[in-house]
Amino acid sequence: MSYFTDLTWHDYVKDIIDVGIVSFIIYKMILLVRGTRAVQLLKGIFVLVAVWALSTWFNLYTLKWLMNQMFTFGIVTVLIIFQPELRRVLEQLGRGKLFARSYLLDRDAMSEQIDGVIKAVRFMSERKIGALIVFERSTGLSELVESGIRMESKITSELLINIFTPNTPLHDGAVIIRGNQIMAAGCYLPLSENPFISKELGTRHRAAIGVSEVTDAVSVTVSEETGQVSLSLGGMIVRDINEESLISKLFDELTPKTNGRSKERTGVSMWWRRKGGGHG
Repeated sequence: MSYFTDLTWHDYVKDIIDVGIVSFIIYKMILLVRGTRAVQLLKGIFVLVAVWALSTWFNLYTLKWLMNQMFTFGIVTVLIIFQPELRRVLEQLGRGKLFARSYLLDRDAMSEQIDGVIKAVRFMSERKIGALIVFERSTGLSELVESGIRMESKITSELLINIFTPNTPLHDGAVIIRGNQIMAAGCYLPLSENPFISKELGTRHRAAIGVSEVTDAVSVTVSEETGQVSLSLGGMIVRDINEESLISKLFDELTPKTNGRSKERTGVSMWWRRKGGGHG
């Protein structure tokens, strides 16, 4: 108690500023990590810390010894695992972007976003123009965005068609969409190593499945051989999906769930009727 009674108002102000700065830095660090797959790794670390705390509380000596051995090499392991994120933080510090305004999903633009994508997919499917469009969800794709050409452009069917037009610089890679923006084009995606994937599927489809295996992203693929449209989600692929089903699934997966499922599906039906239906 004597410590607090000896403090002056200068000490109180200094402590408040100190805590405020540290809290702000931690908050910004969380925002940086939130845009990457490091979130899942952090959850795993928290689980390990919880197990260590329980082993200490209940005096589980063997489990506690095992956790201590893991934490001994934990710092090196964290540096290796989070190397891309640490590099990203240092780069943003150098560019003065650490305290830039964070990205927020524009929910009101969802219909316009899907409308632009569907128009482009329809055009490319009819002309057998190969395409791969990836929608980012809760698992960030910042590492994959950095592998391509950053655009941060408004989603329009004309821009998507121009990107995937054959013999253009970006047509071979993937387009990554975050919210209502095309974040990057010409991106490299991890290929699926699933041995049960049909041999008929090429690199573009394997990349679509691969990114859906390691993240919760939704991918739309247009085959340049057949013009068929495919949807990849959760490591699975639905081939030759018709336009109405594609629109419905995209709305179902990309629309925030705060308003309930029934309202979402009603919005899908009304939006589809407003567009005048479609073809399979």
